[in-house]
Amino acid sequence: MFFDSLWGLFSSDLAIDLVTANTLVILKGHGIVMREPSVVAIHAETKQVLAVGSEAKKMLGRTPGNIIATRPMKDGVIANFEVCEAMIRYFIHKVHNRRSMVRPRVVIAVPSGITQVEKRAVRDAAISAGVREVFLIEEPMAAAIGVGLPISEASGNMILDIGGGTTEIAVISLSGVVYSRSVRVAGDEMDEAIVNYIKRKYNLLIGERTAEQIKITVGSAYPPEKPQTMDIKGRDLMAGIPKTLVINDQEIREALSEPVSTVVENVKIALERTPPELAADIVDKGIVLAGGGSMLQGLDSLLREETSLPIILAEDPLSAVVMGTGKVLEDMDLLRRVSI
Repeated sequence: MFFDSLWGLFSSDLAIDLVTANTLVILKGHGIVMREPSVVAIHAETKQVLAVGSEAKKMLGRTPGNIIATRPMKDGVIANFEVCEAMIRYFIHKVHNRRSMVRPRVVIAVPSGITQVEKRAVRDAAISAGVREVFLIEEPMAAAIGVGLPISEASGNMILDIGGGTTEIAVISLSGVVYSRSVRVAGDEMDEAIVNYIKRKYNLLIGERTAEQIKITVGSAYPPEKPQTMDIKGRDLMAGIPKTLVINDQEIREALSEPVSTVVENVKIALERTPPELAADIVDKGIVLAGGGSMLQGLDSLLREETSLPIILAEDPLSAVVMGTGKVLEDMDLLRRVSI
């Protein structure tokens, strides 16, 4: 205990948004200091960590047989404990300029639908990585705090947080989650839907990085004002050789129709199950969108049409969760009220 306190003096507390696609880290008093892909490259035999973050992401789909580039997080929770622990340790040491004797206090954002076993896995991975004390906060609560919603008031605030692995829908009032719904359909499933659609329609195999680029460039949930096209490269499954073809926004909208409609249906279910007094507040305030997936072109227009409610896209959707986690780190009273 004495040494934990001593190392704590040399460590700055951290807020971590540990998600499937990208990990964001806030250093107390310094704002966001790291935004890296949640990817780790390890040696297949020795299990030695070779690269983490951006360097490891470049290796996805391009590694020789003795190197594995993997995402330790799947659907917002830990899929590979040892690799996740190595990734957390790497991020902590990188933020603290590679000092080895650091024991920071850490707040980690996790999906609202996380099980007790998954919570313990996150805690254990952080403790094993050298963390002094771990607090967990639900992602929708963190996102609501991050976008500046008045969560402590006796009124309903609805947040829709679409990340890489999970979509979080929550109604918040009096610093508590009144209703929440966590769906494991989000950005990664959208990428997968694009891969499968192009494979099925054109017999062309593309990688997940290409699918993500297609989603960002021509992906949409609602028809844009001007038609959009994009050149894509992949491997022709019939001839077995590389090939280039042109796709348009309508095709990608068709490819994304299933995951997008799943998100819309779950928003409707959440609205149906919201207590009437809070539902009345949501009619006035609308739904706030956060997370990288909410930046899909036209998603706000589609939700507006389907729900007849005001839809507000957060100013910085990608950073909403980590900004909220960082604000909680600065306010211990709020942290004790909202941590799980």
